[in-house]
Amino acid sequence: MKAVIQRVAYATVTVDEKIIGRTQKGFLILLGVEKGDDNAEAMALARKIASLRVFCDENDKMNLSLADIDGGVLVISNFTLCADCRKGRRPSFDNAALPAEAMEHYEYFCACLREQGVVSVEQGEFGADMKVELLNDGPVTLIIDSKELSK
Repeated sequence: MKAVIQRVAYATVTVDEKIIGRTQKGFLILLGVEKGDDNAEAMALARKIASLRVFCDENDKMNLSLADIDGGVLVISNFTLCADCRKGRRPSFDNAALPAEAMEHYEYFCACLREQGVVSVEQGEFGADMKVELLNDGPVTLIIDSKELSK
């Protein structure tokens, strides 16, 4: 699984001109599920993200986690994160998990975030044409590949 994590002041996701998910201070997470990903990787990724200390303390140092600030997350499925852009000009999405498998892991990842104590886990609509709006705070943007967490 690949995750792009953006520290946000707010984020919303809209489908058919209706806001279906939102968060205030916290993270916008774009999540790509690849072939071969499993629940153990989803749990490891959720643990890592929930414990990241990238929110500023009273001394303006990135020292606080989501739990410390009562922050929430908005998780958006994004198969394009699995793109292989090494050859040609058209990305290959062969590495992306098939929709049924990807949706299962996406839902499990969101459940894992809740298990880790994230107070608010909002979601986009899997497979929909979504419009995502955010105010990136910092900006702070991190990329994590679950396969690299066990190294």
